[in-house]
Amino acid sequence: MTKKLKRFFRDKRGITPVLSNLLLTVVAVAVMALATSATYVITTNLRENMSERLFVEDLWFNNSTGNIDVYLSNVGKVAIHVSAVYINHTQSLPSPFNLEMGGRGWLNISKSWSPGDLIYLDIVTTRGSHVADYYEAP
Repeated sequence: MTKKLKRFFRDKRGITPVLSNLLLTVVAVAVMALATSATYVITTNLRENMSERLFVEDLWFNNSTGNIDVYLSNVGKVAIHVSAVYINHTQSLPSPFNLEMGGRGWLNISKSWSPGDLIYLDIVTTRGSHVADYYEAP
């Protein structure tokens, strides 16, 4: 009986395939864990950017103040912070402007204008979304 037991412990032929299969499984699980976490990080950022929807509902060239008043609506699924406003490709620094989800509000831009002026207005958010169009002063 002891001879068979000694022969069993001395025979190492079956251990190498088992260890290699186990090592291969561990490596495959580790690679999939890294791929899953990287996909989560990438899609979370994309989801936030894609959920941002800003809409210009109305624009007024205000005669009394000489400013341009823009009525904005947040129709997306995240809060919006306007980081910059460009008028004719020149940056105009607005006061801090935030819109919560489903919110609406007036963005007042200090810019002198004359009747008949064609103005290119580009509103940029902190996530990089742009709302841009041409408007003609009355």
